[in-house]
Amino acid sequence: QVQLVESGGGLVQAGGSLRLSCAASGKIFRVNAMGWYRQAPGNQRDLVATISTGDSTEYADSVKGRFTISRENARNMVYLQMNSLTPEDTAVYYCNADVLDLTDLNRKTYWGLGSQVTVSS
Repeated sequence: QVQLVESGGGLVQAGGSLRLSCAASGKIFRVNAMGWYRQAPGNQRDLVATISTGDSTEYADSVKGRFTISRENARNMVYLQMNSLTPEDTAVYYCNADVLDLTDLNRKTYWGLGSQVTVSS
């Protein structure tokens, strides 16, 4: 089994910053792309940012220039630095990883349980 555990969420005022972290652990042969998604109440889960093993990144238009995704391949970790936060960024943030599973060498997608980010006005 593979687990993703997020940390770093919380309450922040508009204009502030937060840094989310996510650690992948378990029976991992290799972690491929990793990413962050978010889901606000009543909304679908949307892509925030992704990063490949070669550090190629993609961002949702709404976070470009404010959020930065990065990763540490040796530790199977991914980070999301969030600056200039607005109330519209309030959501549960989920970590996502495309993993080559050690048990059967099949590619599988795993999700974390989510971390609440609340931005007050």
